[in-house]
Amino acid sequence: MSEETVEPETETGEAQIPDVPSGTPPAKVTTGTGGPSGDGGGRRVSKTTPGQGFFARTIQFLRDTRAELRRVSWPNVAMVKNTTIITLVAVVFFALYLFAVDRVWAFLIDHLRTFLGG
Repeated sequence: MSEETVEPETETGEAQIPDVPSGTPPAKVTTGTGGPSGDGGGRRVSKTTPGQGFFARTIQFLRDTRAELRRVSWPNVAMVKNTTIITLVAVVFFALYLFAVDRVWAFLIDHLRTFLGG
């Protein structure tokens, strides 16, 4: 940390403010979760270079994929059951709703056609 300097006071008791700042500027402070590379995600840099062959890039891709899958928070059995039930209920509900809407429109169009003499 830098030491704070105290400005000399004038006869009136006010601190003198210099016209030009002196000393070195403060160091830049970065916030966030980014790593030293500044990518924002804290991910490691790829070990392959663009000039490497297909197999080296493929192996590195598979390693990166495996490392990424280790970071995934997988749901437990109860959560999978609950979301499956919710999904099935929603599918049945919307299927019945769309069936009813289709029947109503078919009824209305059929009666409109007979009303118009078709």
